Amino acid sequence: MQKKLNKTHSLAESAIMLALSIALFAVSDAIPWPYAYGGGFSLFGQVPIIIVSYRHGLKYGLIASTGLALFEMMMGFKNFSYVSGLVAWFIVAFADYIIAFGCLGLGGIFKNKIKNQTAALVTGGLIVCFIRFLCHFVSGVTIWSGYAPENMLVGVYSLVYNGSYMLIETIITVIGLIAVSTAFNFRKKNLA
Repeated sequence: MQKKLNKTHSLAESAIMLALSIALFAVSDAIPWPYAYGGGFSLFGQVPIIIVSYRHGLKYGLIASTGLALFEMMMGFKNFSYVSGLVAWFIVAFADYIIAFGCLGLGGIFKNKIKNQTAALVTGGLIVCFIRFLCHFVSGVTIWSGYAPENMLVGVYSLVYNGSYMLIETIITVIGLIAVSTAFNFRKKNLA
């Protein structure tokens, strides 16, 4: 019975945190960031998914992050109209959405490897932000290369464009993870 209650609790909390993450990304999407060709950063939108992964494990983190990835793909569906061909469509779907946002579910991977909760959360957050950046970088080099200025190497353009907003996203995520970790001790068994 206790195992069923724990599973129900984990699913319910994952759903609530997914909803919070979606809300934070939706609010952020409504702000006109200076990124003409997509991208941008959220106001702590990644933090709830990383917390789910840390508190309930990679299984629940990946379920929640996949939900976020599908939501972000639906919100960015117009981007698919700018590409032609099945291969390009798959690169956009996976590099810009499914893998890029789905990797957030790995954010709790250091829970049992790093004893300090804040250090474990921040390390996980940094890793998933880097993976997300790599996904967007690959997409920028392969699919969105036509948007690079004439006198600029495509790789440099993708690095600067995607790196600029992902650096801000990473800083915001780390600040959020430190704040949440300072406020809550997730290692306690009876934390509601």
